[in-house]
Amino acid sequence: MTFYRTTRLMLSSAAILSFAGSAFALDGQDLLKKINAAYSQQGGMVVAADSVDIDGTTVTLKNVSFKPAGGEAVSIGEVTLSGVEEQDGGSYYIEEAAFPDINSSKDGVTISASDLTLGGISVPAQPGDSIDAMLFAESAHTGAIKVTKDGMETFSVLESDMNATLREDASGFDFDGAFKSLKADLSQAGDDPASKEAIEKLALQHIQGDISMKGGWDLEPGTVDLSEISFDFTNIGKLNFGFKISGCTLAFIKSMQDAITQSEANPNKEEAQQAFGFAMLGLAQQLNFEGAQIRFEDASITKRALEYAGSKQNVSGQQMANSLKAMTPIILAQLNIPELQNAISAAVSTFLDNPKSLTMKATPDKPVAFPMIIGAAMGAPNTVPQMLGVKVSAND
Repeated sequence: MTFYRTTRLMLSSAAILSFAGSAFALDGQDLLKKINAAYSQQGGMVVAADSVDIDGTTVTLKNVSFKPAGGEAVSIGEVTLSGVEEQDGGSYYIEEAAFPDINSSKDGVTISASDLTLGGISVPAQPGDSIDAMLFAESAHTGAIKVTKDGMETFSVLESDMNATLREDASGFDFDGAFKSLKADLSQAGDDPASKEAIEKLALQHIQGDISMKGGWDLEPGTVDLSEISFDFTNIGKLNFGFKISGCTLAFIKSMQDAITQSEANPNKEEAQQAFGFAMLGLAQQLNFEGAQIRFEDASITKRALEYAGSKQNVSGQQMANSLKAMTPIILAQLNIPELQNAISAAVSTFLDNPKSLTMKATPDKPVAFPMIIGAAMGAPNTVPQMLGVKVSAND
């Protein structure tokens, strides 16, 4: 009797576990439906799959295609979603989405990319206008990206990463990204002899460097602070720029997406473009300029550029630099901005004498509405530098 009772208990337990497993099994079609619902709210892309396979917390989408609003569907193959969880309220969290490698050739040009993933993806139960009701990915990664032409590699990136971190109070998020070890072969660029000569004299046949960025977005005031976009190339220099604007709220983004959707849906392209332009002018009234900066740190390109420009005038690089220093005040005098003219002239002179860095900043005392900037640029352009608090310096 004990044996039979134990057997019945084991069978009953197995049945209960089996029922529980089926009850909590992932619904792949529901997940795909909610991804598309979120995309429709954020731009109109449609994701289609021939079939959806479930294995524990892994969802495999077979023969996937992406169709952007107003565009043609693009087939990408099999997409694997791992670490998928259905959360309270019907939303989903996906640890990682892995995409197939890319290898496409056309007219002798081949583009390849590997190790393509998205991480930390939140899929809302119901799409909406708040950050927690939007499709959101915490990271994006690619492995090697290569472009070859007629069998020769012309461009490559070792890897790239983008990250977005939602703040604990959901007031906004911070982001950063990098394209590492970017390489470009310009030795075969074009057939123009003048271009080839310039590339050779400037020693730009093979360039290598990194691109990075970082910033943040405060959602309620819509303040986007892109503090750094940096292009750092060996034996050339580092160009860094950034800006800060406010008014770029989620509602602003939604209005811009709606304007794009309406423009793409209009078969009359000229009318669509005109309507889109008016819509953008209207939206621009919501934006305020809070600051910007551009800075160049030289790594020998300035000297080569002066020598090359001088060779075209049969003078030395130093003589070319002296000529530019003399010409700068004369050119700037036409702009009728005396204070800034003197600052720019002094900065250019200092930089050309000893090329280290050149910096331009715009830091207004208070945020300036974009329509005011546009109006001043059209009616009294010489007032814009003072309005924006423009300053120029060198070697600081």
